[in-house]
Amino acid sequence: MRKVIAVICNYNKKDYVAECIQSVTESAFKDMDIAVVDNASTDGSAEHIRDRFGDKVKLFVNKENLGGSGGFNTGIRYALEKGYEYVWCLDNDVLADENAVGELYDFMERHPEVGMAGSKVYHMEAPDYVQQFGIDIVWDEYCCEAKYHGCPEDGSMPSVVYSDAVAACSVLVRASVIREIGLLPEENFLYWDDTEWGHKCNLAGYKVASLGSSKVLHSMGAKKEDVNTFPLYYAWRNWIRFFMKYTPEEKWEDMCCAFLEGIFDVVYNDLYLGEENRARTVMYAYDDAIHGKTGKAEDGKIFPVEHTEKKLENLLKGRREVKIYANGLEEEAREFAGKVRRPAKKAGATVSILEGHPSQEADYGKHAQRKDGQPVCSFTMTRDIFRLDDLDLHTWYVDREGRILSSEEDLFLAINRDYSRKMFVFSQKGLFLSLVKKAKG
Repeated sequence: MRKVIAVICNYNKKDYVAECIQSVTESAFKDMDIAVVDNASTDGSAEHIRDRFGDKVKLFVNKENLGGSGGFNTGIRYALEKGYEYVWCLDNDVLADENAVGELYDFMERHPEVGMAGSKVYHMEAPDYVQQFGIDIVWDEYCCEAKYHGCPEDGSMPSVVYSDAVAACSVLVRASVIREIGLLPEENFLYWDDTEWGHKCNLAGYKVASLGSSKVLHSMGAKKEDVNTFPLYYAWRNWIRFFMKYTPEEKWEDMCCAFLEGIFDVVYNDLYLGEENRARTVMYAYDDAIHGKTGKAEDGKIFPVEHTEKKLENLLKGRREVKIYANGLEEEAREFAGKVRRPAKKAGATVSILEGHPSQEADYGKHAQRKDGQPVCSFTMTRDIFRLDDLDLHTWYVDREGRILSSEEDLFLAINRDYSRKMFVFSQKGLFLSLVKKAKG
């Protein structure tokens, strides 16, 4: 019997998973078997794995998509049944260094107090930068943060980091610990399952480590909201559920208020931007979380992502020149200019970036005309339109979130945001708090 089994979970990533498996087969550590769990993929993943790797891997094909946690658990149950000492969980979009698993194994053999150990994860698309090196739960802010996220690899980071959790994209776990704390929480379906697993490991008295000498590359493509609100739903629902479950009683009210303020901010922002489907999904996620609905999302709660330029197109209609005043936010001005250029080209308008604020111009107070009589419009960058003092609409404002303040209706939404936020929290807090108490028994 070999010591370690690598369990790779896959859903519709035929090419990614094949390269992941290949990187694992090239590991210097050989006391290991490989199991791949395919979550009912529709892209031919299972057939591709069989054709390319044959009996080099143990392939499980689930009849339905059980999510990340359910997929991993298919392989973990097999590992426990067969008596492996360690399970190495890997996402399908990971490339493992040849020493990644060997370093984890040697470390855990020398540190019996450690229940699980993760790799140092780098961005696949930017391999000189760290994606995460351990996960900490920030209890006072009801969130978690990836340690060293976005930091360049300059050799200054510690060789070992202890934290509250590690990402399941590459984590080695003792089989004995899994038997004690349980499998990945399948009720999550996706997201926050690895965070909860790590927290349960700590609660059981074991340390959770990340090892700098164990290196993997990880693509974040699966987490992009390019197509639909699928990741948004699970991220919010399971985030709320985690803190409902583990926040101590004396902080329940504070926790409820913090989440309600965050939910309001996201929904209000999405409605302002015209992204109603995102707002709907967040509200469904919140409702399901507080009412204890888990597992795969029901039909009608995940929607296509809306990327609309209608507001910009309407503002630019008939304009021949667009001026963007940086107002001290040069990087944001360049980003907005890139967003403006396509609808501007469609409208036949030129785009220019200027320094300062348009109040320095002689014609401030109206959208000017060029010398040839053609209309000009001006946008001015600001940090947050909801915190503006200048509400005269002498210029159209754009903030870091891409929100445009250009009309009386926009002014109404900006002015009333804080009061609406208070009303939302007030109207929801009693219900939220009562359901937290009910869930805790």
